[in-house]
Amino acid sequence: MSSIALAALLKAQGKDAKACMQTTADALNPESKMLLGQFDLAAPELLNDAAGKDIALVDFSDLAQGPANLASANVVMIVDHHKIGDVTTNNPILFRAEPVGCTGTVLNKMFKDAGVAIPKNIACGMLAAILSDTVNFKSPTCTDEDKAAVADLKGVAGVANTDDLFMEMLKAKSSVAGIPAKDLLFRDYKDFDMKGNKVGVGQLELATLDQVAAIRDDLLKAMAEVKADGRHSVLLMLTDVVKEGTDLVVLSDDPALIENAFNGKLQGSSMWVDGMMSRKKQTIPNLQKAFGC
Repeated sequence: MSSIALAALLKAQGKDAKACMQTTADALNPESKMLLGQFDLAAPELLNDAAGKDIALVDFSDLAQGPANLASANVVMIVDHHKIGDVTTNNPILFRAEPVGCTGTVLNKMFKDAGVAIPKNIACGMLAAILSDTVNFKSPTCTDEDKAAVADLKGVAGVANTDDLFMEMLKAKSSVAGIPAKDLLFRDYKDFDMKGNKVGVGQLELATLDQVAAIRDDLLKAMAEVKADGRHSVLLMLTDVVKEGTDLVVLSDDPALIENAFNGKLQGSSMWVDGMMSRKKQTIPNLQKAFGC
């Protein structure tokens, strides 16, 4: 949603811009498909090779999380809410990264700063993105600025009840029936460089852990396949939105390191981490510290 919003802002300022993503529209997660359809938004175009292109990065600044050959692209702008990654540029650029719960919150400020009115369907997408990223304000990443942005966008979007919208999104997001385990692992997945070690972390937000009880073995097999492709560790956060915690599933060359990172003990291949809701704020920083990053 953030790439769609940034492209709309740039177009309104007279710049040639289009929203892109690294997957096909058919491969989008169920939540994104639902929101695009509900708010009459076109899916971003597929971009799987960035070589030689002018690129604005939205919601990340790590080379490993971008399209192929991102290092040889001309990065002209970054808008984000994560830690600063390893992308470098040859010239000064607009780099706006803020410690908020969602890039949509940053973009809301950018529209205001530019004096550009947000189209209703774009406002709907931005609103939904903030609710999703902050888990309806339950995530520790949520700030007062995110709540203020939602208050702003509700009026423009014409959404009276954000709780109802979030529950629609959660129902779509947590749907797992009939979906291959590897697709579920990659539904919300990122690779990170931890001091030379490649570590993958996926997350499934669920209404209840019972939703994945019957497919846990399949998920572990998918994780093992991904880990075998040169990764030190693969983690899958099975986040129970209602209980506000995560069943952390782990495959690692050094399980004790992962246990120490979260001050827990693996029972088989997983451990419950109470209060863990955010990969960005609670999972990755602990891993970085454990790996000595």
